[in-house]
Amino acid sequence: MSDQTLKIGLPKGSLQEATLAMFAKAGYRISVDERQYKPHFDDPEISGVLLRAQEMPLYVAHGELDCGLTGWDWILERGVEELVVEVTDLVYAKRGMRPYKWVLAVHESSDIRGPKDLQGKRIATELVEATRKYLASHGVEAEVEFSWGATEAKCPHLVDAIVEGTETGSTLRANNLRVIDELFESTTKLIANRAAWDDAWKRAKIESMALMLNAALAAESKVGLKMNVAPENLESVLATLPALKNPTVSPLADNGWVAVETIVDTDQVVTLIPALKAAGAQGIIEYPLNKVIL
Repeated sequence: MSDQTLKIGLPKGSLQEATLAMFAKAGYRISVDERQYKPHFDDPEISGVLLRAQEMPLYVAHGELDCGLTGWDWILERGVEELVVEVTDLVYAKRGMRPYKWVLAVHESSDIRGPKDLQGKRIATELVEATRKYLASHGVEAEVEFSWGATEAKCPHLVDAIVEGTETGSTLRANNLRVIDELFESTTKLIANRAAWDDAWKRAKIESMALMLNAALAAESKVGLKMNVAPENLESVLATLPALKNPTVSPLADNGWVAVETIVDTDQVVTLIPALKAAGAQGIIEYPLNKVIL
């Protein structure tokens, strides 16, 4: 057995539960001792630690960790884009599979309509450096202060505007805030330390992990369908089916019937199954997928 160990950081906090569920679906069994912030992998060649996503980029960039999961937002904020390797995007979030948007917002009563109107104003955000870069790109000088939380509540009484992350925008709307610009979208990324990436064993370990995690995420939005089809209905059933690739068609023992199997997007099923039934498919079975490797 190899005496090498891959050191990985997993995000603690809002993404923790979704991250552990994703790893479990990918085939990694992880137990967590919350008091020690130490996730234990069933793979003895992997050593994990739970850290805030905000901290992860620096620990990976400086080599304390070989790899870790963090957001593109925190990579930008820490200024380590050139110091780490972006292995893969992992598009998931605490409420679902969607990117996380960082937006510029003001109170609905504000006369601020765009970034140019922020000259000399005060802005609260967790992403101080990223916000300063954004303002500089628009030729705007404004006071940017770090927000320790409850950022939405600070506008308009304490600050003129905020830069805040959002998945759905519901919290912003609940606080009577209006989005006037989007800075960027952020997804969770698996990043690697450059020295670790240059190590053949560690790179292979990281790439295998990326493959399995992406396969688990791809399966989240797809299901498998099986059905039996009489010969005279096969053409119409196949014409009804979307698929990743051509459906699998296998002969059955009885009267020339065939079994048809395919993979489809989950959101297609509610209209697709009735259409397949109408086209002549019988014995239709829908089943969940654990992994889809494209």
